[in-house]
Amino acid sequence: MLKNLRIILKVLHYINKRNKLYREAKKLLKQGKLNEASVLIQDEVNKFSWFCMEVTGCTLEVVGLENIPKDKPVVYIANHQGLLDIILMLGAIPYPKGFIAKIETLKIPKISTWMKIMNCVFMDRKNMKKSVQAIYDGIEIVKNGHSMVIFPEGTRSRGGPVKPFKAGSFKMAFSSGADIVPVSIDGTWHAYEETVVFKATPLKLIVH
Repeated sequence: MLKNLRIILKVLHYINKRNKLYREAKKLLKQGKLNEASVLIQDEVNKFSWFCMEVTGCTLEVVGLENIPKDKPVVYIANHQGLLDIILMLGAIPYPKGFIAKIETLKIPKISTWMKIMNCVFMDRKNMKKSVQAIYDGIEIVKNGHSMVIFPEGTRSRGGPVKPFKAGSFKMAFSSGADIVPVSIDGTWHAYEETVVFKATPLKLIVH
């Protein structure tokens, strides 16, 4: 568990050193300079992802980036193996994107703030009305030209078979008219869930 603590402290230190960037991004958003803010945010979260890979000792192989449309927003549909899936997506796909995330993520200091700037939507799975509203919020974000990521299983499979998709998982894509980009993630549950200790693991992400 000491290894976990050391890694978490390194990650928090990294985030704290980026407070100036966060303030700059927030200022750009207030000025309506959405493209500039998006570029600044994407560049930083990409670096953050690869930093996390470095401190955990994980390696990442990415296949199929050429399958992502470059001229329009898309909805990424990905399986959900483990805790590192979002971090992996941030580094593997070098384009701006938000996430449909659990409302519990709001409790994570700093990271939740960056996620808000990235146009992430937080879903309260215990409240059906709020869950539906989160999907509609995601639809509007996609209609406004911003790609989104959803893990339709709704929970981590931890290396088991892909779980049934939650009802309405594809509504964000269907209602916005955006293309669906399927993504396969492999290895993240080995990196943490298997032993509940972060360990060096080869990870792979395939864009279909």
